[in-house]
Amino acid sequence: MKYIHVDSQQSLVFSQTDMPEIAADECLVKVHAIGINRADLLQRAGKYPAPAGESPILGLEVSGEIIQCGETVSNNYQGKPWQLGDRVFGLVAGGGYSQYVKVKARQLFCLPEQFSFEQGAACAEVFLTAYQSLFSIAKLMDNSNVLIHAGASGVGSAAIQLAKAKKCYVAVTVGSEAKAQACLALGADFAINYQKTDFVAWSKENVSAGYDVIIDVVSGEYLAKNINVATLDGHIVTLSMLGGRYCSQVDVAKLLAKRLTLSASTLRNRSDDYKAQLVENFSNDFYADLVNGKIKPIIDSVYPWQHVEQAHDKMANNENVGKLVLLVS
Repeated sequence: MKYIHVDSQQSLVFSQTDMPEIAADECLVKVHAIGINRADLLQRAGKYPAPAGESPILGLEVSGEIIQCGETVSNNYQGKPWQLGDRVFGLVAGGGYSQYVKVKARQLFCLPEQFSFEQGAACAEVFLTAYQSLFSIAKLMDNSNVLIHAGASGVGSAAIQLAKAKKCYVAVTVGSEAKAQACLALGADFAINYQKTDFVAWSKENVSAGYDVIIDVVSGEYLAKNINVATLDGHIVTLSMLGGRYCSQVDVAKLLAKRLTLSASTLRNRSDDYKAQLVENFSNDFYADLVNGKIKPIIDSVYPWQHVEQAHDKMANNENVGKLVLLVS
């Protein structure tokens, strides 16, 4: 089969490899569309290797159709048996940038009937990461105050929708007016352009109670700032470190006084059982909203997979609002 290979110069080139061999609890999926994630760029640069035993090929989420089922594969979360030809989307720990990929059956979703494969490829990683952060980790309650950094990113756009579904007040930080407008269109109550406004000063004046949950992909010096605007018993969830590994000053007294919880999380290296449970919980809580359009994947651009370099460049330059997707020809 054909796949996208990272060569010795970290360029992306097409190559050939053997078809994956599935285990008893897996399905083989013919890939029609691939979701791009920042983790792909990190892995390409040699900074985020695949977990042990997983495919070293890039790609964490796909959409396509089942062409083979393992012998112990049973029902999906809609209570129907998986069958050949079923249109699906889901998570993979690696191997997505290819014509075929093996997927744990319990980590697959049925592609809603009205969804294109491109839309399916824009769902799994962002909605599951946002759901995990807001609900599995931070235990978000209805009518809470939420701050989402990088609100126009894939995870940010998903988190806005999930938090608003629980009637929360949602503020986001963004880097441009266009991204601010995109977040407001998704339901965010306020979008703070960090190029013009300090989010701490704005929050102190406008959200005086503080934020119950803060979703942060920036880290670095944002950690101290997040502590400043969190409320009593607030929860800060760190997902990435675009702003750097270190924070020069953390006020531990404020952490103690506010009884804050700091969590750091990734999804790729979680166990198969954890991911399966996450998929099941999201399905129970929000899959119907995905089907009826109350929540939706936000796609910035779709590229033929021959233009993968162009797509990676756009993500590296932080130019996207929502997801970037590759279409497999």
